[in-house]
Amino acid sequence: MKILIVHNFYQQPGGEDVVFAQERALLERKGHTVLTYTRSNHELNDATAANQLKLVKNMLWADDSRRDIQKLLREERPDIVHTHNTFFTISASIFGACKDAGVPVVQTLHNFRILCPVSTLCRNGAVCRECIDESLLRGVRYGCYHQSKSKTAAVALMLAAHRARGTWVKEVSAYIALTNFAKRLFVENGLPEEKIYVKPNFVEPDPKRSTVPAQYAIFVGRLSPEKGVSTMLKAWKLLPTPIPLKIVGDGPERAALEAEVRRLGLQQVDFLGRLDRAEALQYLNGARFALVPSLWYEGFAVVLVESFACSVPVLGSRLGAMQELIRDGVTGLHFNPGDTHDLAQRAQWAWDHPQEMADMGANARQEYLTKYTADKNYDILMGIYQKALIHPYSYREPARSPTEEALNRSMP
Repeated sequence: MKILIVHNFYQQPGGEDVVFAQERALLERKGHTVLTYTRSNHELNDATAANQLKLVKNMLWADDSRRDIQKLLREERPDIVHTHNTFFTISASIFGACKDAGVPVVQTLHNFRILCPVSTLCRNGAVCRECIDESLLRGVRYGCYHQSKSKTAAVALMLAAHRARGTWVKEVSAYIALTNFAKRLFVENGLPEEKIYVKPNFVEPDPKRSTVPAQYAIFVGRLSPEKGVSTMLKAWKLLPTPIPLKIVGDGPERAALEAEVRRLGLQQVDFLGRLDRAEALQYLNGARFALVPSLWYEGFAVVLVESFACSVPVLGSRLGAMQELIRDGVTGLHFNPGDTHDLAQRAQWAWDHPQEMADMGANARQEYLTKYTADKNYDILMGIYQKALIHPYSYREPARSPTEEALNRSMP
């Protein structure tokens, strides 16, 4: 099969970039011909003021990306197009080009961008559903995207325009949701259920089962407000006995978090900064448990599955997909999001019960082998591709469609 993979890189590297690279490598390893079309939001850095205005316009409809894709479709004739991220230099304009050429499109829903201008459904460190329950104007009012009302308005306009023209409903053959929770949320807000398939991310290569003594707890991820790291530090202050904690990652909150550690006197907390994947996995392998204290609906925390692969159980917020991915008392423990006392109690119990956590780690490893290996993922992906090829653009719009009603509900 010849597959064109499309991805727009953000200015800050993230999990979507990892998934793009891993799926590309997996498809090539399985013998497929893989083409790629990529752009980057770093293009903004070198743009003049006039060109920046053009790039903002391209967020709505990127003629240059559309022409590039049309040329690739015409010259390379791929069997299918798989898009990861199109925001914002590529834009959703390419979907119509694929439909016009009769080439099916599979879109991975890595985040909640088509529901929320900032993509996270999170505001002020907590879940926010106002843009889906009320109107996209709520996000504009708060200036959620880059703390700017004008920038948020531009994103909201893009979303409203593509909802109005039916881009998300009519011009995408199949969607990949990373969890059942995400699928339910997208269906509730207008995407056709028959087009959404659940396929989690995977870990490749297998980091293998941990053989080193469990010496500390660990957090691996971006240091930003929605990740709940501050909640974790406050919980660590409440622990009856100190637990060594290693924090792997970087982000806009790092300086503030390091200052908070000093203020709280947490000498057992060590910031390791951004590490390459091999180094991060090495540290993960030495942990008794990993923490995912998120305050938002995580799309799919790759570190969670990496922890499972390393036989490391996960303590995660009882929120969104993490309730689905972590089986409480089996592969890890749940705690109430943002609740420092609950997290402190769970962390202390986990530290004081090494055998029970080792048993959960063994269960987590089995969960990885059953659900999250590259080969398991490949089988699911091929099934989705085949369904998209059979019915590439089969959406039937009923009179006064509930889908359109749901999509239009939150338009400005």
